[in-house]
Amino acid sequence: MLKFRHVGHRPDPYIPTASMADIVFLLIIFFVITYNIEVDKVQVQLPRTLIREDVPRESAYVSVDLQGVIRVSAGKETAVPVPSVEEVQSFAADVVARDPKHAFVVKADRGTRYQVVDRIIDALKQAKVQTIYLLSEQKTVEGEG
Repeated sequence: MLKFRHVGHRPDPYIPTASMADIVFLLIIFFVITYNIEVDKVQVQLPRTLIREDVPRESAYVSVDLQGVIRVSAGKETAVPVPSVEEVQSFAADVVARDPKHAFVVKADRGTRYQVVDRIIDALKQAKVQTIYLLSEQKTVEGEG
């Protein structure tokens, strides 16, 4: 029979954790930098179009859902509901007073009545908004990929 020789005290294995704090802070910095705040969370079915144009990143949003609720955002904060189109005009005038070249995006559900969208666009024009984008879903051409 074999006899095992006792060699002495064997040190316990361990995982070095000295650099864990550095790794955690790097991960936190990464997530803070890459986090994208969605300012307009209104879910709508957008109208479809073949035209594709990029919207500036910090544009102001005016969104209308299927129930006719209008929400506005200057581009950095979460959208808040407004009671009427006249409030959209005063909101837009405030934004334009701070930055005359600030772009606006109108985001309307495909089932929203055109008269509502037209009144919003008129209110933005009266507030002296220079650039207005109408948000739409890009439709692919038949036979394309």
